[in-house]
Amino acid sequence: MIKQLRIKDYILIDELTANFHEGLNVITGETGAGKSIMISAIDLAFAQRVSKEVIKNGCEKATIELSIENTKHNLKPLFEENGIDDFGTEIVLSKEITPNAVRTRVNGTLVNQDFVRNLRSLFLDIHSQHQTYSFLQPKYHITLLDTYAKDVYGTKLEDYKNLFSEYTALKTKLEKAKNSADATESQIEFLKFQVNEIETAEIKSETEDEELEQELEVLENAEKLKELTGSSYWAINGDDGSILEALGKIKQNVSKAASFDNKLEDLEQSLIESIENLRELSSDLRNYSQNLDNDTERLNEIQERLFLLDKLKRKYGGTLASVLETFEKLSNELSNIEFSTKNIEELEAQILNTEKTLIQKASEISEHRKNYANVLSVYIAERLTKLELPKARFEISIKEKDLSADGADDVEFLISTNVSEDLKPLAKVASGGEISRVMLAIKSIFAQTDDIDTVIFDEIDTGISGKASQSVAEEILELSKYHQIILITHQAIIASKSNKHFYVRKSQADETKVDVYVLTGDNKIKALAELAGGEINEQSIEFAKSLIET
Repeated sequence: MIKQLRIKDYILIDELTANFHEGLNVITGETGAGKSIMISAIDLAFAQRVSKEVIKNGCEKATIELSIENTKHNLKPLFEENGIDDFGTEIVLSKEITPNAVRTRVNGTLVNQDFVRNLRSLFLDIHSQHQTYSFLQPKYHITLLDTYAKDVYGTKLEDYKNLFSEYTALKTKLEKAKNSADATESQIEFLKFQVNEIETAEIKSETEDEELEQELEVLENAEKLKELTGSSYWAINGDDGSILEALGKIKQNVSKAASFDNKLEDLEQSLIESIENLRELSSDLRNYSQNLDNDTERLNEIQERLFLLDKLKRKYGGTLASVLETFEKLSNELSNIEFSTKNIEELEAQILNTEKTLIQKASEISEHRKNYANVLSVYIAERLTKLELPKARFEISIKEKDLSADGADDVEFLISTNVSEDLKPLAKVASGGEISRVMLAIKSIFAQTDDIDTVIFDEIDTGISGKASQSVAEEILELSKYHQIILITHQAIIASKSNKHFYVRKSQADETKVDVYVLTGDNKIKALAELAGGEINEQSIEFAKSLIET
């Protein structure tokens, strides 16, 4: 549950610390006083998108911090995985909003929005006008029903959804196969020609042309190379006046000198090594010169090969690497066409078998839905009776439809609030006060099975008064046994049931400010009196006292 909310420089609030009770927390105040600011701050702490407009005028940034008590969920593995410190049962969620950035932290560690969304799903459910709109939409009704009965057929529904994904993938594959199989005979023949043309060339590597060009240059200059390497060999190791002969004499002189001065021994050794290296060099030059042939046949062979490779490069991409890539692409395309033609019947049979299984699974799920639709309808109708809609009839309609991701059922909530009227879709019948009570009835039923810690209602009492207000107050109080409840209300009867009462007041002197007070004792009685009678007098005070005493 939310233990504490801290706000600084947010919209019209300079600084606020609000400590919440584990049961029912109400927020009251005059119209336009800014009651929704506290709720919007809690919502924003968990939100994905935040506008810089929430920063109070003249301030550099806005900050919101929630202290959350966690006693239900084992988050230690998740925190360890994301490098977040474990504070035991306490979680600190903070958000800092500047004109250029929004930073969200959990226990001081920066986190992404996926992480925050996971936390929200565990700890917070906000009933707002947007959620009311969702509840009115038939597409959301199947989700509500499936959520209610998740422990009964949730696993079957998940299996169905996984199989339906496979079914969709098979149909996509079949469509591609049919498109490939529709290629004309001339297209197939041309593909085969291209693949064969590259394949028969037997390209050895992406650099074969470069290697052949180097070999060609050697063959074309064989005589010149023979002359240059041969003359170099004779210059180093010829009969008279060669470099080695001259070095041999130098070596004799240095050796003789070293016999007189051993400091020259290193120079003598270096000279010996140089002479040996030069001998090896001359030997390599001689072998190269002797083995170099003017191979006319190989020369012609290389020229023909290069001509073929150049032709392929011009047609298929400019480099041998591109030619090989094109070959891979064309080969796959041809294989897909040939495979598709053979595979269409196999895919069609697989799709048919999968469809039969899906129909069977959807039928089983549909039976469960119908059973639990009856159960849920009865429970909601009973709740509506308690909420001063005794003539209301509620029914969950289930009609067959084509297979889809969630089964083969169209689910819609129907209601009639008057004896003389037929059941009609929820969106077309319920008034503001009626839809509020339907929402409350549904949430009361779900409250006993879900693990959400905190439920927030933004003016759940819209459009109700009198006995209906008393019934709604009792239902909310019952709901607060299972969840922490935070709500904005204009009804004294509802506010009187609170475990904690926050009063919001707006002041406008030099600037507009919003202040929040916790009401107890006489202050709470006065606030209830004002809510009940519009003004504080002896009669409204007595009424407020009677509300608290009951």
